Amino acid sequence: MGSKQLWKKIGIGFAWVASITGLIVLMSFIGAKQAGVVCAGVKVYIPGNEYFIDQAEVDNILGVSSNTLVGRKIDQINIHDLENKLQRNPFIESAEVYADMDGLIRVEISQRHPILRILNRFDQDFYIDQHGVKVPLSNNFTAQVLAANGFIDELFANRLDTLHTRLAKDLFATANFIRKDTLWNAQIAQIYVDQNHEMQLIPRVGNHRILLGNADSLDRKFHNLEIFYKQAMPQVGWNKYKAISVKYTNQVVGVKSETSLADSSTVKKIAPSKADSSIKKQEILRDTTSQF
Repeated sequence: MGSKQLWKKIGIGFAWVASITGLIVLMSFIGAKQAGVVCAGVKVYIPGNEYFIDQAEVDNILGVSSNTLVGRKIDQINIHDLENKLQRNPFIESAEVYADMDGLIRVEISQRHPILRILNRFDQDFYIDQHGVKVPLSNNFTAQVLAANGFIDELFANRLDTLHTRLAKDLFATANFIRKDTLWNAQIAQIYVDQNHEMQLIPRVGNHRILLGNADSLDRKFHNLEIFYKQAMPQVGWNKYKAISVKYTNQVVGVKSETSLADSSTVKKIAPSKADSSIKKQEILRDTTSQF
C-alpha cells in the first residue's frame, strides 16, 4: 500500500472521530440546555378541515388546563406517555409530541378519516375509516360520508375494531371504490342492504335503485353501469326504470317503472360486446321474480 493511500485513510479516520466527538459534544450541550428549560405552553396542530377532536379535547387529555405540564422542566415530562394518552383516543390515528428549545411542547395529530357510516339492524351507528376500522360517532363533528343501512349484522362494541362479516367487508370495499371515482362519488348517496344481504345503491339522480349484489368485480359492474347511463338513460329518461341490476358482470338489466317485480314483465337488457366498445340493446321477456 502506498504512503499516500495510508495517509488518506488516516485522514478519513480522524475526520470520523472528529465528527463523532463533535456530535457527542453538541448532544451534551443540548441536553444540558434542555435540563434547565421549563415548559412554556402546548401548541396543537390538527391538519385538515374535519375536526373529530379539537384543541380543547387534546388539552384535556394532556392535562394542560390542570397545569400538569406548563411550568415543569421539560426533562421531567414523559413525552412518550403523552403520545400514548393521545393515541388511546378513537379519533386519533397517530400523534407526535416533541419539545423545542424554547420550552414549547408541540403536538401533531393525525385524525382518522371515515369513508362510510353504518346503521346496522340493531340500531347501532358507527363509522368505518379508510383502513377498514370501526370508529364510534363523534359529539364534535359529523362526517359527510356515504351511509349504509338495512339488514346489516356487523356488531359494534363502541371501540376501535376490525370488520368481521363478509357483508361489512363488501360494504367497505364498495364505499372505498365509490369515493375514489369522481362520477360515482357524486351520484351514489346511500347503500341499502336487503334481506338477502345484497347491496342496493341509492342514486342522487333518478328514482331507480342499482342492484349491486356483492362487491365482486366492482370495476366491471360500475363500468357496465356507466355505459348504461351514457347510452340508455339519455334515450329513455331517468325515471324509466325502477331498478337497474348489475349483479352479473356480463349484463345490465333494467326493470321498467310500470313493472311489478313479482310478475313476468318486459325489461331492457344491456349486454357489453366482446370488444367492450359498445353495447347492444334488446327487448326481452323475462320473469323478474327470480332475479330481483
